[in-house]
Amino acid sequence: MQRIPVVLDVDTGVDDACALLLAALHPGLDLRAVTCVGGNAPLADVVRNTLLVLETAGRTDVPVGVGASRPLLEQPVDARHVHGSDGMADLGMPAPTLEPDARIAVDLLRDTVLAAAEAGEPVTLVPLAPMTNIALLARVHPEAFARIGRIFFMGGGANVSNATAAAEFNVFHDPEAAAVVLDACAAHEVPVAMYGLDVFYDPKVTDADVEALRAVDTPVARLAADLISFHHRRFANDGATIGDAGAVAMLLSPGAVRTERRPVRVELSGTWTRGRTIVDTRDWSGDMAHDPHGVSPAMVEVALEIDGPRIARLWLDTVAGEVR
Repeated sequence: MQRIPVVLDVDTGVDDACALLLAALHPGLDLRAVTCVGGNAPLADVVRNTLLVLETAGRTDVPVGVGASRPLLEQPVDARHVHGSDGMADLGMPAPTLEPDARIAVDLLRDTVLAAAEAGEPVTLVPLAPMTNIALLARVHPEAFARIGRIFFMGGGANVSNATAAAEFNVFHDPEAAAVVLDACAAHEVPVAMYGLDVFYDPKVTDADVEALRAVDTPVARLAADLISFHHRRFANDGATIGDAGAVAMLLSPGAVRTERRPVRVELSGTWTRGRTIVDTRDWSGDMAHDPHGVSPAMVEVALEIDGPRIARLWLDTVAGEVR
């Protein structure tokens, strides 16, 4: 199996932790680096959680860069009401022994992207968080941004929202950053895909799956079970989404996700719609040609349907140690 070089940008809450486990352990992925940004939890919690997950997975070789603590313009908000007071299910895990990389996130991204491109192995960048770090990379090191192989980001939605009636959390938290990244993808011809809320909730893990993980009784399986069990309790249901992990799984099983290539913009000024991803679904060129705003230059592969059970099984088999 040819391994896909990947870099994750995270705001590690519960589902980012699920994504990190998949990226760190699946043999089809070559996790080159992880960068952290404030989002689901404050930055210090995000860094600690990220280091804990990588340490549990035995991936102390992966450099972790500390990035932006707040959005480009807005005051920070968090989602601890979803992820727990520590951002990662309040599991009471001991402090990690692993330390962050000496480079800040933007410099670690630059170095990793350029080294991979020089080796003929361009990375897939997977932002699972507000895209502040990625926007800063585009502005500070545009020569590096231009050499990203592709971007698969978790954020937005064509028809579904959560942070507000109009917007998904990652994009709402820093809409300017998301807009900068989409513009940079268009300018530098970096292919980009959006794994948004339209598919986010479909890959589910049940109580029975959790008990099967507990029976495996490895540190990774126990952590995975505890993360999912937390969301079962928090939302009082028997089926918790693996969330951000689905965006990573999309790399490994692209046939499980149906996408459409659509122009996408980010709403920056609407009183009720700030942070919404405007996915252009029009199918008549006449309407588009006469639109006074023009058509967005950012063409995005938007995920619209997913084989949820197939993606969930891929994650479960990986964290259970059944994928070699």
